[in-house]
Amino acid sequence: MKKNYLLITALLMWSLAPFLWQVYTSFSTPEALINPLLKVGNRWTLENYIQVINSEPPFWRYLINSTIVGINATLITLILAIPSAYAINKVKNKIAQSLKVLLLLASLFPYVLLFLSLLEIARKFNLGNSLITLSIPYAALSLPLAILLLSSAFKDLPKDLEEAAIIEGIGMFQRIRWILIPLIAPATASTGIIVFLFTWNEYPIALTWISNIDLITLPVAIARIAGSSVYSIPYGAFAAATVLGAIPLMLIVLLFQKQIISGLTQGAIKG
Repeated sequence: MKKNYLLITALLMWSLAPFLWQVYTSFSTPEALINPLLKVGNRWTLENYIQVINSEPPFWRYLINSTIVGINATLITLILAIPSAYAINKVKNKIAQSLKVLLLLASLFPYVLLFLSLLEIARKFNLGNSLITLSIPYAALSLPLAILLLSSAFKDLPKDLEEAAIIEGIGMFQRIRWILIPLIAPATASTGIIVFLFTWNEYPIALTWISNIDLITLPVAIARIAGSSVYSIPYGAFAAATVLGAIPLMLIVLLFQKQIISGLTQGAIKG
């Protein structure tokens, strides 16, 4: 029992250590960061947060921009992924397996290799400087993994339930909307969180598609934080912006933790 407790504590500290270090850095003066284990005259400060919050444009605008893009991309992905995942489970087993393999390969493909192609599409169709259009490539890149996750959720549902609904004369769209979607709500929530996290943290596409400083997303805004000179790196300001940017994600996880855990473990204890 004691060994298990020590193992859990070690894993917890290993997981939390990067974030705790960021929090420490965000409240530390440059002198304290140079000598973290030595006594310094002035170790703690709020100047890093003041610098970030008083930026121009205001820091909260970047949070709103990332939130808008994340919500749009998540909704588009789920709207397309749910019927696609349902359809995969209705085709023949061999075809379904082939489609899942293709989706798996697509989800594992490094999207950075598509960077120049996406940039050319944005230039040709004038898709830049729009939070709505920025959601489109994010949804497209997230779609293969979302379909895979949701198809597994549909597969775990009892077939007798849908067959009973068919006998009752309920149409396909009504079955999906009123019966199947509520049953896969945990998997849908966990998939939505994964898509939202990807869009929240994505940097290269946001950097090239958005040039209007009022529309840039959080990762781009953090990268634009500058030091007092070309030779100085504002580690404290970077850490403060990272901590502020992580707060919305932590709130989302806390609000939907039951759905996330249920979705991730769905099917693990089946039978």
